[in-house]
Amino acid sequence: MRIQPVDLYARRNAQMGIKLKIAMFAEGSYPYVAGGVSGWIQMLVNALSEKQFVMYTLVPTREDGGKFKYDIPSNLCEIRETYLCEDEVIYRKKKVSLSREEKEALKSLLFGEDVKWGDLFLFFDRTEYTSNDLLMSRDFMELARTLYIEKYPNCVFTDFLWSLRSLYLPLFRVLKVPVEKADCYHAISTGYAGILACKAKYMYQKPLILTEHGIYTREREEEIIKADWTQGIYKNIWTRYFYMLSQCIYDEADCVISLFQAARQIQTEIGCPKEKTRVISNGVFVKAMENLPGRKEDGRINIGAVIRIVPIKDVKTMINAYRLAKEEVPELSLYLMGPTEENKRYYEECLELVNSFKIPDITFTGRIQVKDYLGKMDFVVLTSISEGQPLCLLEAMAAGKPCISTDVGGCKELLYGAEYDSFGRSGLIVPTMNVDKTAEAMVLLARNKKMREQMGAAGKERTAKFYQNEEVVRKYRKLYNDFEWG
Repeated sequence: MRIQPVDLYARRNAQMGIKLKIAMFAEGSYPYVAGGVSGWIQMLVNALSEKQFVMYTLVPTREDGGKFKYDIPSNLCEIRETYLCEDEVIYRKKKVSLSREEKEALKSLLFGEDVKWGDLFLFFDRTEYTSNDLLMSRDFMELARTLYIEKYPNCVFTDFLWSLRSLYLPLFRVLKVPVEKADCYHAISTGYAGILACKAKYMYQKPLILTEHGIYTREREEEIIKADWTQGIYKNIWTRYFYMLSQCIYDEADCVISLFQAARQIQTEIGCPKEKTRVISNGVFVKAMENLPGRKEDGRINIGAVIRIVPIKDVKTMINAYRLAKEEVPELSLYLMGPTEENKRYYEECLELVNSFKIPDITFTGRIQVKDYLGKMDFVVLTSISEGQPLCLLEAMAAGKPCISTDVGGCKELLYGAEYDSFGRSGLIVPTMNVDKTAEAMVLLARNKKMREQMGAAGKERTAKFYQNEEVVRKYRKLYNDFEWG
């Protein structure tokens, strides 16, 4: 684990008069990846300047950490960085000899039945064994053999054993991370971040909040189904593993927050007690999206997409849909607004797609200030395969821009409204990975200025009524304060 050198200790000493200390736990996001979840964390920490925060951030490797994508708020006093995927399963350094109780705890984890999380938290917190020592030990191999004989006898044992070692390496690394006492713990996902937050709660008996921006287990399950790095029965093993991790924090959290009602329903369906759940939607600072710089009427119709150029945003479907739409509406232009460096290979594939079809009037802007561009767009498009409640749609709606979005996460509720919402549609919903339907929606909005105006007005009214960041901050401030002496 690394504590980032940004004069955070000095900040912490300067903040000693602050009573409430909140420890946040995030995976694969803040402060090294720009985007919705990271932006939400930055907003909340900045807005709650009277609180003191410590960030436990989990990243795949050292190369994925180290460089901040945000100006660190003065009340964020430490950033503790842990690497999930460092390769240390090759060499054994210390002979492992586990007690009967320790073996039983590890067995419960491998079998995923009545997992003895408390015993595991204590064991990993106190043990001198490395993750590598444990995974390469005879005790671990014998536990794996027991699981193999009882449940997976048709596999090749050596493949099965190495698969388990790969499976549990990141979890063992997380379980060994030291945690400090805080007044309240806040996990920003289930999975590994959720497990570390559960360890902190167990060690210090302080309140634990979970906020899920997307349903972590469902997202991992989708990735595993499509993955080519694991096949057959191992896909099921990986899927059950992630469901097991999420169940731990669903059981231990004092409050489980989702962004929209459909996500709350999924949480309860996959094991979260309903009485713990509540909805706190994302928000936007509505006034900041007023009077944005516009453009002179030039006969063009600008489509904007505020996205990271990564596969989960399915930029290729957007480009292909735009290609078809432009054949019918030549005045179209497409602006892809967001960072391109996160997945350089995918970005290059998108460029190759544009060049191979010689598609005109597409601009990759790179990282931008959204407010500098959004006012110049006629409508906004999102073709993601998976989302929670995307900030890019909220910002577009607050700016009075109609939207086209795939039917993922809370996007339909944003654009069509919930049951209690009578503002009307603020955009169009299309199926995921559907070039033709997305192109049809682009053409429809491009040819109907009145529709764009009506949908833009509806979106602006909806965000002002239901999705203001000031209300998000108020709810979290109250939640933290209610738990202050929990």
